[in-house]
Amino acid sequence: MTELHNKATTTTTAENVTKNPTSQQHINMNHRFRRRVGEVHSEHSRRFKTCPLALTSSTFLSLSSASNSHRPWPFLLVLGLILHLPWMARAELDRKLDVSEGVPVGHQIGYIGEQLPGVDSGPPYLIVPVPGSGVDTDLAIDHTTGEIRTKVRLDRETRASYSLVAIPRSGENVRVQIRVLDENDNAPTFPTAVMNIEFPENTPRDVKRTLNPARDMDLGRYNTQRYNIVSGNTNNAFRLSSHRERDGVLYLDLQINGFLDRETTPFYSLVIEALDGGTPPLRGQMTVNITIQDVNDNQPIFNQSRYFATVPENATVGTMVLQVYATDADAEENGLVEYSINRRQSDKEQMFQIDAQTGWISVNKPLDFETRELHELVVVAKDHGETPLETTAFVSIRVTDVNDNQPTINVIFLSDDATPKISESAEPGDFVARISVHDPDSKTEYANVNVTLNGGDGHFGLTTRDNIIYLVIVNMTLDREITPNYTLSVVATDNGTPPLHASKTIYLRVTDINDNAPEFEKSIYQANVMEISDPGTSVLQVYAYDRDEGNNSAVTYSLLDTPDTHSQWFQIDTYTGVITTRTHIDCETEPVPQLTVLAHDNGHPPMSSTATVLVTIHDVNDNEPIFDQSYYNVTVAENEAKGRCILKVCR
Repeated sequence: MTELHNKATTTTTAENVTKNPTSQQHINMNHRFRRRVGEVHSEHSRRFKTCPLALTSSTFLSLSSASNSHRPWPFLLVLGLILHLPWMARAELDRKLDVSEGVPVGHQIGYIGEQLPGVDSGPPYLIVPVPGSGVDTDLAIDHTTGEIRTKVRLDRETRASYSLVAIPRSGENVRVQIRVLDENDNAPTFPTAVMNIEFPENTPRDVKRTLNPARDMDLGRYNTQRYNIVSGNTNNAFRLSSHRERDGVLYLDLQINGFLDRETTPFYSLVIEALDGGTPPLRGQMTVNITIQDVNDNQPIFNQSRYFATVPENATVGTMVLQVYATDADAEENGLVEYSINRRQSDKEQMFQIDAQTGWISVNKPLDFETRELHELVVVAKDHGETPLETTAFVSIRVTDVNDNQPTINVIFLSDDATPKISESAEPGDFVARISVHDPDSKTEYANVNVTLNGGDGHFGLTTRDNIIYLVIVNMTLDREITPNYTLSVVATDNGTPPLHASKTIYLRVTDINDNAPEFEKSIYQANVMEISDPGTSVLQVYAYDRDEGNNSAVTYSLLDTPDTHSQWFQIDTYTGVITTRTHIDCETEPVPQLTVLAHDNGHPPMSSTATVLVTIHDVNDNEPIFDQSYYNVTVAENEAKGRCILKVCR
């Protein structure tokens, strides 16, 4: 059988030579392949038990085509025999090619036989891709010329190289390595768009906090090269540092660049960008939200370093004397202040007590002017931090002697009718009332009495030129619609020992001016009415409210005359705002008449506003058909066919 096979092979080869003399080189190559395979067969006939493989020119080309087919068995057979059998002595050449990623489809990479003169016998080639190298899907290789072109757009990040073996006619193995060169087609990318971190405000300078680094799929200088803080770095509080490790990633650290102070800047939002080395560079951004945590680094601060107060000697236990107040710029427990009296340095007799939360100092024991006239207290304000901080203030409380008679207060109102009222149009500085005070204990006509005014939320003040006659004046503009009444308290304190106090309450009314226009419930009203409605039919009621009072808030209504929208079809009740039909209405003339309602008050001068009313008139069948003429005359022939039209009337 072997002899028959060899004879058949020889015959076929001879016939090919006869028919095609130019294929002599292929026949020589087949001869060498047949000799190698024959040697393999003679030494390993037991293992393979097959006939020797004779390669003709057509066989060589068909095997080359089989390498790209979906039936890999001929290809695997040749690959196994040629590449992986150590007993086959063959030469092996290397051909290295480079191509940039992203080149157009069809781009020429090179030729297999270039730069191998005198060694590679040239095409045609048997192409043997390395399994899994992507040669079949991404590259187009012409085995007749050895030209290699791209079949798809190459992406280095997906596949960095391609490998194949090309076998020319001479039988040598040409190992082809195609390296995909990197281009800057990937921007640095952070793993998350936002990162939240915290720093205690007492963090020392240069302390680092590792941030998520940006990663770039490109290589070399196209990889991430540096980081910048784009925005949010108030007072240059932070800086960046970076270092590259063996994995090629440029790692990022955030460092304290100055001193943090939560009370000044409690929060930072840094926008950090990563740049690669391209020209121009590609960028990626990440936002780093930094919360500055509070530490107890601020002691409480009193609103004044020394307080003064007076209290009569007959003040009962529990009488409020004075309130001290301190603030702490820290947060939460670190900023919570409590008050106490330092008993080691002051008030050892505990004549006074202080509310730990509010800071109010009150009488704790009966006072005696003759025993002690002045009490000096050392008040302590302490926060609730783990290591509490505290500060002190001095409070001087003078005990005054008791007096017999209270001052008397006389108030004269300066309104037109001498009643307690003031117009809301009053300007700051206008007078409200005149106050005079008399102390029966004083031998002079006007006692030297201190007068104060309380209440009014700062809208009223007290002024005097001689401490004898006081005037209540307007301090801030008034608005009756917001606050129509004020309660003021005039307090007079004489200079007796102890001083006596008198007070008088003033109930002040703010009178109205016409400073508000009527306001409709809606700017546009919708109404419906039938076309057959009789005159006087109710359509809609509008309502406008005026925030003024009295005549200034009395609203009357009217319709603006707009003939183009047929407002004359309707009328409105002056006082109720009810809109009714004035005449018969016609849907065919105007299906949706538009009315403009005017509301004006009775002030001087009056103020007004308008609203729009859209009335939809619903049609009824109120029009009968009408012929185009009242008399028709037609002539008909006696032989006219049945069904023929002899007259057309229109209506």
